[in-house]
Amino acid sequence: MNVFVCCKQVPNTNDVKIDPDKGTLIRDKVDSILNPDDACALELALRLKDEYDEVFVTVISMGPTQADEMLRECLAMGADRAVLLSDRAFGGADTWATSNTLAAALTKLDGERKIDIIFTGRQAIDGDTAQVGPQIAEKLDLPQVTYVQEIELHGDFVRVRRQLADGHEIVEVKLPALLTVVKYLEKPRYMSVDGIYEAYEKEITVWGFNDLPVEESKIGLKSSPTRVVKSFTPERPGKGLVFSGPVRNQVSRLIEEFSSNHILR
Repeated sequence: MNVFVCCKQVPNTNDVKIDPDKGTLIRDKVDSILNPDDACALELALRLKDEYDEVFVTVISMGPTQADEMLRECLAMGADRAVLLSDRAFGGADTWATSNTLAAALTKLDGERKIDIIFTGRQAIDGDTAQVGPQIAEKLDLPQVTYVQEIELHGDFVRVRRQLADGHEIVEVKLPALLTVVKYLEKPRYMSVDGIYEAYEKEITVWGFNDLPVEESKIGLKSSPTRVVKSFTPERPGKGLVFSGPVRNQVSRLIEEFSSNHILR
């Protein structure tokens, strides 16, 4: 069985700040991490590898060359192969252009190892769109299930537990299929010591634009229909008022406060 996991290296959002003049993220000196939802997607893939024989896990990412470090972490956790899509032509892509690039790479990989399952994280913490996974499925004409928490393999189909706002549902889907995975309570595994050594001995496959079956008009910034006009940190609300004393007095003060600020008309 061939399992593919789409991963993204993202800035640690706990450290991200916004440039007040440019309205853009300040990425200098901000640590990059494996996107949390993608880490859970990788964990589900590795559990299949632990449970079933002949499961081969490939991680794939689109990004700059420094994403090599994140991919080696994935290898150290137990993935078998890593593929990095890195080219200036891919830069500045929105979700539509990104999914075009990833779908093209997966099409090429499908020619090497027939795709059974594609895992992606539900969304990336630097964008929160939750669009790339479903868009890849549409472009590859694959069935998809979103918000997946658990998975069971049953021959040529999988049974998954899907998270809902007020509970969960069990869904069966025929393979090949794409599943987007949510960040759930159980933490993904750590890298093993042996895995770290082996990860740095493995070669990461790097593909650029010329290596993929994709048109230039469908990738990168120029081909992205989405435009981010401005990013900003919301202003903190002002300090609230605290009234104390008898309820009658508090109500009177509250009415006075509303009247003085023209809230009551």
